[in-house]
Amino acid sequence: MATTQPKFETVDQYIASFPEDIQQTLQMIRTTLKQAAPEAREVIHYQMPALDYHGKMIYFAAFKNHYHITLPHPAKVFEVFKDELSKLSISKSTITLPKDKPIPLDLLNMIVKFRVKEFEQ
Repeated sequence: MATTQPKFETVDQYIASFPEDIQQTLQMIRTTLKQAAPEAREVIHYQMPALDYHGKMIYFAAFKNHYHITLPHPAKVFEVFKDELSKLSISKSTITLPKDKPIPLDLLNMIVKFRVKEFEQ
């Protein structure tokens, strides 16, 4: 029997679908990303929150044991921030952040500011 995933229309709806402690962390991530890219528009894409600034530049999501930060076409980000990212679990386009560790908000801020400059060029 197939289960249906909820369909979110807003970032607020997405965040509200989680328990309070997860909501607080998602709001911290959201605030950090928005402060780094105040002109970016919040959207839901692939049923995840994303910031759109001349294209989707970053997604964030919560899962059972971790948070995902997804960067479409991240090659330059992963090169520029390789030292900072070396302590984290990364894949081709995703940074995985365990729920039991502090969220590197300063790093997320720097990454988004870098992405803004990339998207402006």
